[in-house]
Amino acid sequence: MSDRAALLEGIRGWLVFFVVCLVLSGATAFPLVHELRWTDGVLRASGGPEWWPALAGWIERVREGLDTVDAKYPFVLYGTDWLAFAHLVIAVAFYGPYRDPVRNIWVIEFGMIACAGIIPLALVCGPVRGIPFWWSVIDMSFGVFGVVPLYVVRAKIKRLEALTGANSPVATAA
Repeated sequence: MSDRAALLEGIRGWLVFFVVCLVLSGATAFPLVHELRWTDGVLRASGGPEWWPALAGWIERVREGLDTVDAKYPFVLYGTDWLAFAHLVIAVAFYGPYRDPVRNIWVIEFGMIACAGIIPLALVCGPVRGIPFWWSVIDMSFGVFGVVPLYVVRAKIKRLEALTGANSPVATAA
């Protein structure tokens, strides 16, 4: 296997991993009410309130809030449907770098900027919305962990660009 083909395979592997994580992250926003009921039940059954009182209390509070919203104001949950949809649409954008990484490196850089943007969003909006700081740290970890595969992909694309030249199409290398 040539260096070019190996780089392209590595880029595509990391992109598939990233897209799968992005899709799973988005898809979990659709059934929030059911997920929180299940999570609350599992925590209670496993002694969660004794082992992790802050987590169990927070999950119970969020579940109660979602149950109330679902019963009285289900249209509010439409916002989380749009959140899920946005994840899925963003995932589709990564098909460009999968097909032609050099030409579409900007999508990778856009993703890296979005990952960085999670941190100030969580630090500003978390306290405004009454989110515990430790939960904001969990939210920020999505940006930190999300940028890792994108950084690897960007580095591989730069190496591929150096091997192939900026104007050479790489889609045919597969």
